[in-house]
Amino acid sequence: MNDKTVVYSTYYNPMEANIIRAKLEDSGFACFLADENVATIQPLYNQAIGGVKLIVFERDVEAINTLLAEDNSLAFDSSAEIVSDQELTEEQLICPECGSKNVGYGMATKKKFSWWVTLTSVLIGIFIPFKGNKCNHCYDCGYEFEKS
Repeated sequence: MNDKTVVYSTYYNPMEANIIRAKLEDSGFACFLADENVATIQPLYNQAIGGVKLIVFERDVEAINTLLAEDNSLAFDSSAEIVSDQELTEEQLICPECGSKNVGYGMATKKKFSWWVTLTSVLIGIFIPFKGNKCNHCYDCGYEFEKS
């Protein structure tokens, strides 16, 4: 019997990872999440640690693929109208650098603070991050951009 574990998937949202984990456990699969605590307590470290990892047994991968594919087909069938309404009101963000749709909005990682935050911190003599810049971030290539 093969008891080797593998990283089945990674998530940058700990809630999404817990939902998938609960689905798998309810279906009788043994699984657990790695790096969930770090991602929950310090969300800014998510990219550095590679997100929350869903760990499963290698022998269960095919059955899990089948289960999640069935769940996704049911979800898409029942929410077809909602998706089409959403497409009319809100455009899908796509990374202008690599074309990926794996994009999220949050705290910037490269240019975290504006010039006036830096200047104020230098004048006061201590670093106080009281206003951080936010932007769209591509989780595939790391490119940060503003929505145009």
